[in-house]
Amino acid sequence: MNFSNLPLSRRQSSLVLLLFALSLLLFILENVNGDSITQALFYQRDLISEGELWRIFTGHLLHTNGFHLSLNLAALTLLWALHGQFYNLKNYSCVFLSCAVSTSLGIYFFNPALLQYVGLSGVLHGIFIFGALMDIFNNDKTGYLLFIGVWLKIAHEQLYGASADVSSLIEANVAVDAHLWGAIGGLLFSIVYLLKIKKTSGFG
Repeated sequence: MNFSNLPLSRRQSSLVLLLFALSLLLFILENVNGDSITQALFYQRDLISEGELWRIFTGHLLHTNGFHLSLNLAALTLLWALHGQFYNLKNYSCVFLSCAVSTSLGIYFFNPALLQYVGLSGVLHGIFIFGALMDIFNNDKTGYLLFIGVWLKIAHEQLYGASADVSSLIEANVAVDAHLWGAIGGLLFSIVYLLKIKKTSGFG
């Protein structure tokens, strides 16, 4: 692998590293101090209803076990390697927050039976959408394949559910609806972001 092509500048990588470090740190603290960290931060519908709104964001940084953490951190890193050239501090923080909110609120309002949730996978689906659309915007035809592919994956999950093997490995049911709501958040953010780019650059 040619590491010289990786998006290693501070603006491209610092927030990815921060998410990586926070997720890893919270997992370590949870395993050292018991579940006190999880209890204070994970998405829990009843407590959000009582006003603990930070859980809309913090729950995405927690994981059920080491395999769950490893899967999400590997995906976070892969997306950075694939699309990090498009990242900067502003757009990455905005797409992360947009996808975190859309995932949590989508679950809250449309999946009331899902009482608890942790993990980055919903957010990562939205970040994937952002990267694919940036590819398309920059005339990279692989973006079309990535964009279509991720929606086909989401559609398959909606129809047939997630892999039982993955559920067993992460010791929890895979919240496939979180993937859908995260992708919708990424799509909506990307549309607004690209329209703003076109407007400020004089295209269209």
